[in-house]
Amino acid sequence: MIRFILLLLIAAGIAAAALYAGAERAKLQVAEGMGPNPALPEPNTSFIPTINVAKADPWGAGEAPTPADGLKANLFAGGLDHPRWLYVLPNGDVLVAETNAPARPAAGKGVRAKIQGFFMKRAGARTLSANRVTLLRDADHDGAAETKTTLLQGRNSPFGMALVGSSLYVADTDAIVRFPYADGATEIAQPAERVTDLPAGPRNHHWTKNIVASADGTKLYAAVGSNSNVAEHGMEEEEGRAAIWEVDLATGAKRLFATGLRNPVGMAFEPTSQVLWTTVNERDELGSDLVPDYMTSVTDGGFYGWPYSYYGNHVDTRVEPQNPDLVGRAIVPDYALGPHTASLGLAITSGAGPTPGLSRGAFVGQHGSWNRNPPSGYKVIFIPFTDGRPSGEAIDVLTGFLSEDGRARGRPVGVALTQDGSLLVADDVGNRVWRVSAR
Repeated sequence: MIRFILLLLIAAGIAAAALYAGAERAKLQVAEGMGPNPALPEPNTSFIPTINVAKADPWGAGEAPTPADGLKANLFAGGLDHPRWLYVLPNGDVLVAETNAPARPAAGKGVRAKIQGFFMKRAGARTLSANRVTLLRDADHDGAAETKTTLLQGRNSPFGMALVGSSLYVADTDAIVRFPYADGATEIAQPAERVTDLPAGPRNHHWTKNIVASADGTKLYAAVGSNSNVAEHGMEEEEGRAAIWEVDLATGAKRLFATGLRNPVGMAFEPTSQVLWTTVNERDELGSDLVPDYMTSVTDGGFYGWPYSYYGNHVDTRVEPQNPDLVGRAIVPDYALGPHTASLGLAITSGAGPTPGLSRGAFVGQHGSWNRNPPSGYKVIFIPFTDGRPSGEAIDVLTGFLSEDGRARGRPVGVALTQDGSLLVADDVGNRVWRVSAR
């Protein structure tokens, strides 16, 4: 009887959420929530948040996303299992993390969590994790991988990857591990060496953990998302989260490098300045026009607002108790990427790109919204840089992931540049990697 009542409550909640999704709508265009000075209207809160999830309906035979004028898109590799993140090795081999969320026993409790789980399944986000790093090789340089081999298997929701010397580092959901790597290897059989733990636990809300190596190879930077939307489970569960860690590779010791970043995912060093940049997914449930996701340079010791405020000192009144001292020193992000776009992938170039007009700036993979009506994201964009800083409006590079009738043919996640300047895009719903190059 209790189970039956619970199922009724869940069904009622899903019906109410679906009904409300059409009630609250954005009043601003996505572009108004982009750039160095985004529009930040008053919050629009409600008991039932806006839920507008595109149903996953992957590509048919011969279908592909739409490149911008002067570009072409081709299938680099297919037949993958939820490919999320990419890493290009110096020899041109491409590593793909085929991964999804681990078991999280505390994350699925309650009616609200069940409703969210229903919609995530609809979006294609509730698949078992392959827990694998796959190697793709384009030996004849025709723009498509001829070989696909399992480099590593049996990992724990792997995500970020970085090669430093002869060591390949992988960020699992709970730790950074290290493997010996030989140039040209297609399989690694040696056991993992644990470098350092990363925050995880039974809830592990933002489970992806990304890493990037410093130019001198002495340190890794690890991005760890929050354990909630706005600390609704208490700050005790946020220990070490919503942050970027600096890890010393010689000792494994780590320290908090920057905090207050709700869900930092993509990371890259801007080549001319060697400043670290990150893409951050901001908070939900303040309406379709708030809060813009963003990319920003990362200051050592900097605090970026979460959970107490957004975009500097814009206080989130849902958070209790407040912390006005931290709000007073919150850093304003450099560049907004639109509300709820789920901007994840980040690749920054200063000379090599698909075309000369896309050779200095940042490519961003926008996974697509669930908390905005109408949807946002579902594309790859490019933001031009000058002297190491954003210097213009975003340009659409790859679109068409969302069909005209609202179906998600694919969802772009990780982006990476190859040695010839072409762009690779991981598509986790389409189970493919796309390649974008000059026409």
